[in-house]
Amino acid sequence: MTRAARAGRFAFPELHPELPVKFVDSCEVKVVAGAGGNGCVAFRREKYIPHGGPSGGDGGKGGDVVFVGDEGKSTLLDVALSRVFQAERGEHGRGKDQYGKAGKAFVVRVPVGTQGFDGETSALLFDVEAQGKSIVVARGGRGGRGNIHFATPFDRAPRRADPGEPGEEKRLRLELKVMADVGLLGLPNVGKSTFIRAVSRAKPKVADYPFTTLVPHLGVVSAGEDSSFVIADIPGLIPGASKGAGLGLRFLKHVERTRALLHVLTVDDAGTDGRDPVADYDAINAELAMFAPELAKRPQIVAMSKADLPEVRRAWESARRKLDARGVDLKLMSAATGEGVREVVNALYTLVRRP
Repeated sequence: MTRAARAGRFAFPELHPELPVKFVDSCEVKVVAGAGGNGCVAFRREKYIPHGGPSGGDGGKGGDVVFVGDEGKSTLLDVALSRVFQAERGEHGRGKDQYGKAGKAFVVRVPVGTQGFDGETSALLFDVEAQGKSIVVARGGRGGRGNIHFATPFDRAPRRADPGEPGEEKRLRLELKVMADVGLLGLPNVGKSTFIRAVSRAKPKVADYPFTTLVPHLGVVSAGEDSSFVIADIPGLIPGASKGAGLGLRFLKHVERTRALLHVLTVDDAGTDGRDPVADYDAINAELAMFAPELAKRPQIVAMSKADLPEVRRAWESARRKLDARGVDLKLMSAATGEGVREVVNALYTLVRRP
């Protein structure tokens, strides 16, 4: 491999999908808007105008710091690396009635779903929930007035001007919450990643160990002609997740924006771990309620995966009767064979499009 080829390989990681991209869904940054330019004190000194009046112009307005939603971004990594965003200050006013030029705004492109919280009070300041949405998070200072504004019949040669105002300065905590119609719930290794691989082009890692999924994965699912929805594969939850156990709070927040949930249950391949799917169902819903009560009330489709295994079918019969008594329809599916998958997709689409 040539030196140029090696340099190109590592200089542009977005051109090489095999290189891992770090998923960052929270960070702290500082935003500083530009200060306004100072007003100018000046007088006309032109030939044939012996008593020229004041001619000091105003200072320009400082640049704003603006956040814009960009669907092409899926992580806050770029923002986290920069840390400080400072807009340009306004130019000072000049003589001959010349006003200073306004400072350029500093535009920060962030993933759709980014929320900004005050670094000190934790109050929610803004939410970038749509592609192209533009939010001014720090306003530039106003430019100072030049002495042309202070002339009066009693003071025709004012020697005063206003200084420019400082721009806003804030410390922000940014959090990314994925934008998806459906969120996948369940304990680790119940088959969530296998399901999303089967119904979309998303390719999350699939392996036989807990917490295979370490970051959310989004996939677009087709539910028929001109019908689709976005599904999010959320890392597996465990009891105590609402208090930070496992991957806990870091990823529970990613289901907050979803309109519906697919709750996946199963037993292990050998059927010997003693797990009760109904107990798992109750445990995960309890974690949702402790994290955010409204999440536990979110519409859910409940399905048991790995239907191609005999022990799963036996467990499904028992769990279905128990959940049916509560008014919960427990579906059966297998992402490996496709059994029941279309039924689950159609049920999810119905929930998502419900007014």
